[in-house]
Amino acid sequence: MNKDRKIYGIDISKGVFDLYNDTAGHLDFKNEEKGFKALLKSLPKDALVVMEATGCYHYRLAQYLHNNKVLVSVVNPLSVKRFIQMKLAKVKTDKSDAKFIFDYATVNEVPLYRALTELQSECLQLYQLLDVYIKQSTVTKNKLHGEKVLGIPSKAVYNSLNRTLKHLQKEILIIENRLLELVKQEQQEQLTLLQTIPGIGLKTALFLVVTTNGFEKFETASQLCSYAGITPTIRQSGSSLRGKSRISKVGNRKLRRLLFLSAFSACRYNKACKAIFDRLVLKGKSKKLALIAVANKLLKQAFAIAKSRLPYDENFVSKLV
Repeated sequence: MNKDRKIYGIDISKGVFDLYNDTAGHLDFKNEEKGFKALLKSLPKDALVVMEATGCYHYRLAQYLHNNKVLVSVVNPLSVKRFIQMKLAKVKTDKSDAKFIFDYATVNEVPLYRALTELQSECLQLYQLLDVYIKQSTVTKNKLHGEKVLGIPSKAVYNSLNRTLKHLQKEILIIENRLLELVKQEQQEQLTLLQTIPGIGLKTALFLVVTTNGFEKFETASQLCSYAGITPTIRQSGSSLRGKSRISKVGNRKLRRLLFLSAFSACRYNKACKAIFDRLVLKGKSKKLALIAVANKLLKQAFAIAKSRLPYDENFVSKLV
């Protein structure tokens, strides 16, 4: 696909974004509506615009270009970083990064961007805000505990922390209810089916649906496991290096944490997960490693349930050899 397109690499930041193309050279635009329109006018019909996933900064531009029928690709920033390191680059500027993104796209097949619907976008924003409030709530609880340990807590401090905690808990409840309401509008069936898997509760199912766009982001279960960062990495070279196998941890930390917590329940009530846990422990593996394997299994079960649109069946046997 790349060979048939004129590739444009974009390095984007809060205020501006830099563009590079081997014909147009370097250009820069304001990261706002006027800048988007100016960029759109300068692009040919066969353009492929490639940018890194940079939190919230890339989203508006990617959505704008996609809505205006321009092909867009949003690539993993870690992949571009490794590409730059491989080039042994000594210069790092916005302009050089735009060129490196261009170079990366010319030698690698990049995935096309899948735009979010308004509902999906709101769900993602709500979940991100929910994560912030939960972290703030934890910090406030820890601070309250710390004040109690002092023995002589200040009434003003104690009352302020209590008010803050109550406010956060109220906001968390409002956001959770709104998020559940939105997901049910389009993904009620999927949400219900995921909860038929022993070990996966409402919150984990909800997070899976939101972060995967209803599992549309992934074509295989392996891709989903890589996204969560629970795939094993092997460190072995010759006879001198025999490192322990570990999970990659390059992925969605929140999803990985939720799956790990769900694994405790799955070890008790999920027949397939319990079998994996018991087998690994009998082999002498650590319980933590066994729980990670269970989390991996849970995620594969969730993927299969979402794609097949069938409820969980503990007696199911795959016909694939």
